[in-house]
Amino acid sequence: MFDYQKLVEFILFLFPAVITGGIAYMFFKRHTANEEGRRRYLIQKEAQKTALPLRLQAYERMALFLERVNPSNLLLRVSPLSNDKIQYQQLLAASIEQEFEHNLAQQIYISDECWNVIKTAKSTTIQIIRTTANSPDVADADKLREIILTSLLQKSSPSETGMAFIKNEVSELF
Repeated sequence: MFDYQKLVEFILFLFPAVITGGIAYMFFKRHTANEEGRRRYLIQKEAQKTALPLRLQAYERMALFLERVNPSNLLLRVSPLSNDKIQYQQLLAASIEQEFEHNLAQQIYISDECWNVIKTAKSTTIQIIRTTANSPDVADADKLREIILTSLLQKSSPSETGMAFIKNEVSELF
C-alpha cells in the first residue's frame, strides 16, 4: 500500500528545496543579465573612445571643406585662366566638386542632417556662381568675381550656414 505520510514528508522536504532552487535560478539569471549589460556598456564605451576622434576629424575636414568652398576664399584661391566668364564659372564649379569628392567618405562619421546641410551649401554655392555668371551685368571673369564678392558682403554665404551647423553639432558631442 501507498504511505501518504511518507509522501507528505517528501513534499515537505522537497518544497523548501524547490523554493531555494527557484530563488537561486532567479538570482543567477539576473546576475548574468546584469553582467551581460555591463559587458555591452564597456564595449560600447571603448568603441566610443575610438570613434570620437574619427568623428571629430570628419567634422574638421568638413569644416575645412566649407571654408575652402566659401566663395570669398574660393575666388581668391582659384584665379581665372582667361577672361571668359563661363570658363571661370566651370573652373569654380569643378573645384568645388573636386573638394567635395575628396571628402565623400566623411559622411560615414557625421550625422545625415549635417551631411545634407553640407551638400546643400555646396549646391547653393555652385548655383550662386552659375546664376551670377549668367547675369547680363557680368561681362568677364573679373566682373564675376567682383559681383559674387560684393553680394556676399550683403548676406551670409551658404558655407557660413553650414559652419554654424557643424559647430552646433560638435558642441553636442561634448
